[in-house]
Amino acid sequence: MARIKILLADDHTLFCNLLRELLEPEYEVVGCVNNGRDLLTVAKTLQPDVLLVDIAMPALNGLDAGRRLKQENPHMKLIYLTMNNNVEYAREALQAGASGFVLKNAQSSQLLRAIHAALRGMSYVAPEIREAMSQIFIRDPKAVDRPQHLTDRQREVLQMLAEGRTLHEISDLLKISYRTVRFHKVRIMEELGTSKNADLVKYAIKHGIISSV
Repeated sequence: MARIKILLADDHTLFCNLLRELLEPEYEVVGCVNNGRDLLTVAKTLQPDVLLVDIAMPALNGLDAGRRLKQENPHMKLIYLTMNNNVEYAREALQAGASGFVLKNAQSSQLLRAIHAALRGMSYVAPEIREAMSQIFIRDPKAVDRPQHLTDRQREVLQMLAEGRTLHEISDLLKISYRTVRFHKVRIMEELGTSKNADLVKYAIKHGIISSV
């Protein structure tokens, strides 16, 4: 019987290697990528059963990459493994279609439980995050269902702006014209009601588009 295939996405090579050692006795680790754009390409090629993804990755964050992959292949299981215990990040992850949200400082048994749960069609959220989300929901039921106002392309551009890339660099990376990038920036600022680059960074951190660490 073929083993379950897992693709890792984390921009720390050493951590990927440690994950591989942990998982390979039970699963087939088919690769490790270090940014969200490579994750899109490699996942489409290898078609793993499980994606184990960090949120904070360059070029395209794990939340947006995971959301796109789940839209294209709903059967692919998505689990986030992150240093960020931000409840907003967990909310974004679950809205992206994730089956699991595990913190990197957790015991390895938590990660294995999350994978087992995902493969059974269930979900697993780190206990401390689950409790915090419950408290937020009790105080404000609408707080866990705020709509997204930015398109996928706008979120891509926003991430690169927040990472400090110039409009010309973004144009080259996304293979779109400088004028189009500038247009996206203007629309993003209009949507967020700001004219300050610092506010773009704050929004990106709050919504898990980039990491604060």
